[in-house]
Amino acid sequence: MTTGSLFTNARMVLSSEVLHGSLQVGQGRIASITEGRTAVPEAIDLEGDYLLPGLVEIHTDNFERHLMPRPKVQWAELPALLAHDAEIAAAGITTVFDALGVGEADTDSLRGSAWHSVLGTLDMCMDRNLLRSDHHLHVRCELPAPNTIELFAPFLGNPRLSLISLMDHTPGQRQWENLEHARVYYTGKKGWSEDKFQRQVAHAAELQARYAQPHRQYFVEHCRTNGIALASHDDTTVAHVEEAFANGSSISEFPTTERAARAAHERGMCTVMGGPNVVRGGSHSGNVAAAHLASLGLLDILSSDYVPGSLLTAALRLVHDGLMTLPQAVATVTINPARAVGMADRGALLEGLRADLVQVRLVDVADGNQHAVVRAVWREGQRVL
Repeated sequence: MTTGSLFTNARMVLSSEVLHGSLQVGQGRIASITEGRTAVPEAIDLEGDYLLPGLVEIHTDNFERHLMPRPKVQWAELPALLAHDAEIAAAGITTVFDALGVGEADTDSLRGSAWHSVLGTLDMCMDRNLLRSDHHLHVRCELPAPNTIELFAPFLGNPRLSLISLMDHTPGQRQWENLEHARVYYTGKKGWSEDKFQRQVAHAAELQARYAQPHRQYFVEHCRTNGIALASHDDTTVAHVEEAFANGSSISEFPTTERAARAAHERGMCTVMGGPNVVRGGSHSGNVAAAHLASLGLLDILSSDYVPGSLLTAALRLVHDGLMTLPQAVATVTINPARAVGMADRGALLEGLRADLVQVRLVDVADGNQHAVVRAVWREGQRVL
């Protein structure tokens, strides 16, 4: 596919309407958008399918999942990255922030390991144009872990690092306010024994008291000095939000309560909720439902979190349930996340922006919903799927 493509017979999802028409691409950018079909014989007929801006994903654990598909099983970096990238592109995501965690007292975990080799593989693949999506880095920093700053060292000065989030997964608060939910997660996904879980819980409060605050100060200052977007994580109380806002956070990831989400909105912070939360009808951790926040106008951005395909599915579910219009829902997975991390060159079907495009067909399914089938993806005018 050349960078001078002309698309026609497309239902283009614009910022406030769906327009049936044609879109011209030139030099990797959107050159023009016009109503109606074109008579140019070389035009690509999208057969009435929807044409969306390429999706922008600012928080996905999918790369980590490919790097460690089972507890203590580490996969080679190159095949892990290529498989992750292919899955991301197939979900319509043209810009992805690979969320990589640093800081973990458990040395058997991925987030307790060094990231030098992974970053080298990512650089090599990007330099050789081997990847379908545009990859950036979102480093998730576990504040109570003793080795967080040490494991962050490979990311220093990395030009792909555009977002840092500050986490505190100490059981008994935030995401793990309910200890039973924490037990299910750590003994299930992480493969911990019950004895190990109990030991870790007992030790967690001590680590939090010793490391969380000095680590927070380090990363807040790093973001301020280097112009990196800062996000809070799992805000539960108004006090959590106030602290994050005072530290310069512009994003509140996965607030666990309505009061935290409302407090973030009142301070002009963008709220991020998980696509799986929308698709499943609620949080797997027993926290506030994303759809409930959407009904209150408190949801700005959707993240696929741990299921890339949930991003588009969740946006359509919000439309199906009458919580948002199609342009509003598409904005939660395109322009809203792009703007939240300072990307002004993508996220919408507008003349002059990058020609990151997704062709989508909606099909009716047995449960009465519609499923979005990604039929083709273009990044800067080049077809990648």
